[in-house]
Amino acid sequence: MSAASRSLTAVSTSPMVATASYLGLFVLLLFVVISSLSDIIGLRSDVAAAAGMLEQLEGRSRANTAPGQPPMPTGSAYLEGATVTVAGATLLQRVSGAVIKAGGNVLSTQLDVPNAPAKAGFISMVASSEIEQAQLQQVLYDLEAGMPFLFIDQLVVQPVADEAAKGADPGKLRVLLGVSGQWRGAK
Repeated sequence: MSAASRSLTAVSTSPMVATASYLGLFVLLLFVVISSLSDIIGLRSDVAAAAGMLEQLEGRSRANTAPGQPPMPTGSAYLEGATVTVAGATLLQRVSGAVIKAGGNVLSTQLDVPNAPAKAGFISMVASSEIEQAQLQQVLYDLEAGMPFLFIDQLVVQPVADEAAKGADPGKLRVLLGVSGQWRGAK
């Protein structure tokens, strides 16, 4: 037997080398397990954060607000409805309800269902109404701050031209209001 093969046999049968190899493999396996567990914990926290954001956007939970601030409105951020017609009716109801709640009168409404791909998913309407000047800001805030998210596309304000109506209430305004909201489509 040569000297090289004798030293190789001595090293391979040495308990010290075997123990060091075992401990090295154990530390390597422990490192792999710990890094895998930390990756899994990180992914779970990312999923929990995304689920919390989805709940907030869907309106299932109220956001924590500082004391003295109004709470975040609840409800879906999108117009609800199985069809575009039902979602449009929801939009008409929401705008009419805000005007009536502020003490105004809705004179007419018109629903515009989009045909252009650029506005796909958005439903628009135009409402003509009469409302007092002091209540107009309340209506606009109610529409833009509430749920579902609505956007004021057009706002035309004119004083009431009818002399009989002007004499009865000089603060009345005729308002043409263009509002749009997003509809997700049928679920």
